[in-house]
Amino acid sequence: MTVAVLNWAIKRVEAGERVAIASVVQASGSVPGKPGARLAISSSGEKFGTIGGAGLELKVEKELQEILLRDLSDLRKKGGKVESFLLNRDGKGKEASALDSLCGGQVKVAMEVITPRPHILIAGGGHVGLSIANVCDSLEWLYSVFDVREEYCNRQRYPNAEGNFCSSVEEFLQKESSDSMTRFSDILLLSHDWSVDEEMLIGLLQLCKEGRRPRIGAIGSKKKWSAFEKKAIENGVEKRLIDSVRCPIGLDIGADTPEEIAIAVCAEVLSLERKNITT
Repeated sequence: MTVAVLNWAIKRVEAGERVAIASVVQASGSVPGKPGARLAISSSGEKFGTIGGAGLELKVEKELQEILLRDLSDLRKKGGKVESFLLNRDGKGKEASALDSLCGGQVKVAMEVITPRPHILIAGGGHVGLSIANVCDSLEWLYSVFDVREEYCNRQRYPNAEGNFCSSVEEFLQKESSDSMTRFSDILLLSHDWSVDEEMLIGLLQLCKEGRRPRIGAIGSKKKWSAFEKKAIENGVEKRLIDSVRCPIGLDIGADTPEEIAIAVCAEVLSLERKNITT
């Protein structure tokens, strides 16, 4: 059960979800869940595993759901929690949470949250895209690469990429769904051709559900963004969705070179991650 729960949790995290896990770390007397028993709940509401059922599981499940709602900055400072439960309805007043149970034993449960690493879709594999990939490598972030040009999107140029997608924008989006796109924390529009960025932007805003990963950002000037905004509105995209896109991307640190721009962009992503800001 331990391996199965952990494997399930990893798959959910890879899909861009947060997962709260409860683990029985100590037990004495008659208890339904032995040490090693685990229960996991994802931010989408799915759950897997068990720590023994009955009132203990209901109590722990509620606490896991509360932990999932906590701000990431708070979790980073305080972490999860460890709580002891006495499976005896007459156990009030003791140093454990008494449950309405007749088992009579006691369990200690550790609860924690696993958050996904940033996974950036670098939509444009040129100089800036390559520099961003290098920064991601140093931070141990995940990234994938999209480009309409095969020479800028291949395993030789991006050996550590999770995926290399070389196709037209239309072909790429046809193979994706709102659910599949949640594996990306950010999509950065960095193409050599403004028309590719524009097509990708409109397609993403029409495909991705609001409030779920990914965040979208575009490189470029205010004039370029004004043209993108006008085209998106003409294609029926709501103004509030357009306003969620960051352009230009990157913290304002006076970056000029591809390497400096990559640092500014990744620093901005890190800041958004720490503040738990989504679209």
